[in-house]
Amino acid sequence: MNSHRLGALAAAIALAGLAAPVRAQSSVAISGLVDVYVASTRMAGAPGRVTEVGSGGLTTSWIGFRGTEDLGGGLKATYALTSFIRADSGVYGRFNGDTSFSRDANVGLTGGFGSVRLGRGTAPNFLPTIFANPFGDSFAYSPLVLHANVNTAAWAYRTTPSDTGWGNQIAYTTPNYNGLAATVQYQFGEQGSDTGNGSKRNVGMNVLYISGPWTAVAFYERDQVNNPVTGLLTTTINGVGVPETKKDWMVGGSYNANFARFFLTYGGAKTEIADYDARTTSLGLSVPIGLGSLIGAVARTKVDGTYDGTRTTGSIGYDYFLSKRTDVYAIAMRDHITDRNSGNSVGVGMRHRF
Repeated sequence: MNSHRLGALAAAIALAGLAAPVRAQSSVAISGLVDVYVASTRMAGAPGRVTEVGSGGLTTSWIGFRGTEDLGGGLKATYALTSFIRADSGVYGRFNGDTSFSRDANVGLTGGFGSVRLGRGTAPNFLPTIFANPFGDSFAYSPLVLHANVNTAAWAYRTTPSDTGWGNQIAYTTPNYNGLAATVQYQFGEQGSDTGNGSKRNVGMNVLYISGPWTAVAFYERDQVNNPVTGLLTTTINGVGVPETKKDWMVGGSYNANFARFFLTYGGAKTEIADYDARTTSLGLSVPIGLGSLIGAVARTKVDGTYDGTRTTGSIGYDYFLSKRTDVYAIAMRDHITDRNSGNSVGVGMRHRF
C-alpha cells in the first residue's frame, strides 16, 4: 500500500474516532404510521351516505422526526417535528387549512426535574382521552373522541373547545413517580394588549397513572384561544363575535382483568357566555381473541342550555395483528342524536407503523 493510501486510511480512522462520541451523545429517529380504510359512513342527521377511501380509521396517519442530545449531568435536549398526513390522497394535515406540523413542533430539556417543552404539542385533553377508551385516537370510530373533538352537520357541541394540540405553549411534565406523572400547560394568546385581549390564554393540566393492570387519567382545561391556528374563542351575539371562555374536564381509566380490559370515563364542558353545559359518560371493553382484540365502546353526551339534547354513539369492531407493526380492522358504528335520524357506518382498514 503506497504512502498516499496509508495517509488517507489514517485520516479516515481519525475522523471516525472523532465522530463516534458525537453519535453516542445524540440520537435522531424518523417514524410514522399509515392508516387507510374503506368505509360507508352516515352520521346521525346526515342527509345521505358517503362511501370513501379515508385516512385514519383507527389512528390519524403521521410522519415525524424526534431526537435527543445528551448535554451531560443527566440533562438532555429534545426536539420533535411531526406532521399529520391524509394517506388516502397524500395531502399534509388532517384537513384543509391544518398547519404543516400540527402534531408536534417543539424543543425542550429533560432531566431529573422532569421535562420542559416549548412550541406546539398535545393539549391536556389528548392523552387522557386516548388512554381511557379502547379505540384510542380514532377520529372516525371512537365514540369518546367523536363526542370530545368532532362536530358534524347535526352536532356542533363537542366538549373540547379547540384542538387536541396547542401551539405557542410551555409544558412542564413532572418526573414519573411509580407510574404517576402530571403535566401543566400554558398557551399564550399572543394578542396585542391594545386590543383589550392581551390576557387571553389557554391553561390546563393532566394527570396519568399507569401501574400494573390499572390506568387512571384526568384533565382540566380553561380555554380562550383557538387551535391549531391562534385566534380567540368567540360566541356570536347579535351578529358580533364576543370573546368566550370554555372549561372542560374529564376523569376516567381502565382495568386489565387479563381476559378483558374495561374502560370508564366521565367529564363535562361549560361556557361562560354561551348557554352551554354538557356531560359525557363513556364505557368501553377490549377482549383479546386470537391474534387480535374485539373492541367495543359507547359514549353519551347530554347538553343543557339553548340547545337541549343528547347524542349517543356506539362502536364495535375487531383489530387483528398480522405482525407487531401491521394490523387490519373492521368496525361498525351507530350514531343517534335527539330528534334526528340515526346513522350507521361500517369500515375496514389497515395500519402500518414504521
